[in-house]
Amino acid sequence: MAGYTTVADLDLPAVAQTYGLRDVRVEQLKGGAANSSFRLTAAEGVFVFTVLDNHDHASATRLGALSRALNEHGLPTVDVVPALDSSDAPLVSGRPVLLKRFIPGEVREPLPAHLLPVAGAFLARLHGLPPGLPGLSVATRRLTDEHLSAIDGFADQEFADWLKVRLGAARAATTAERPAVVCHGDLFADNIIVRPDSTLAVLDWETASLDDPLLDLGMAVVGLAQEDHALLPERMQLLVEGYTSVRPLTETDLAELSSQVGLAAAIIAFHRYYRHNVRYPNPAKADIHRHLIRFCDSVDDFAHAADVVG
Repeated sequence: MAGYTTVADLDLPAVAQTYGLRDVRVEQLKGGAANSSFRLTAAEGVFVFTVLDNHDHASATRLGALSRALNEHGLPTVDVVPALDSSDAPLVSGRPVLLKRFIPGEVREPLPAHLLPVAGAFLARLHGLPPGLPGLSVATRRLTDEHLSAIDGFADQEFADWLKVRLGAARAATTAERPAVVCHGDLFADNIIVRPDSTLAVLDWETASLDDPLLDLGMAVVGLAQEDHALLPERMQLLVEGYTSVRPLTETDLAELSSQVGLAAAIIAFHRYYRHNVRYPNPAKADIHRHLIRFCDSVDDFAHAADVVG
């Protein structure tokens, strides 16, 4: 497994010198599946300092450039602080880092229902940004050919078969060609800060890419509209209402949304299985991918009921 950085690993004088900070103090922050973050307090203010453990310098530079561009376009998100040499993602002790201004607030899981339309509206604003922003990849949330070829080798063949059926069904149900837009790819509650005035700030742009807006909305439904591993249609409705208040969806889009929610859940299920059973085996998390099977069943039930009513 990738090594993560602790407070003891940090060279605080080097951090201070890189950014021109005084009286630097740090404490480790919880969370973060891929990188190590710290609350950094200095004479100049309060910041979040992130060591990008799972990035090389090139990918870290792209992430910094994208984060800066999103902030400059007025999105409520991180404000990257440049190093003294003007770089967004300098190397400190050989590892790329980001320094961001601290955003007061808290993560609330689940995100309160009255804030779901706000989250939906945020996603719609993001999808309306110019597609030429710096640092954007293409379709990073999709399963690659390498991923797909790995499925047949899964020890859990029942899950492998389910996954192939689910992915095939999603492809078959996709009839519309939608222009690619700027997508977040991971709009879950742990990437949303509820600020003291109840506005939202969105973090973590590592999965951002150009892709189908409906898949990104589907990812947000998986992240924000379930309880006990089952879809809550009323939460999905609030999210969609917020989205369509900014960026309308066609009747075809609305008809395909359930299949895109299912596709998003299958993609996440793959990654959970692959991470905890193949790349970094972890018995404590070996079965968490199965939560998404139950979730997909509830999505199918909802879609069937909607068809009957329609």
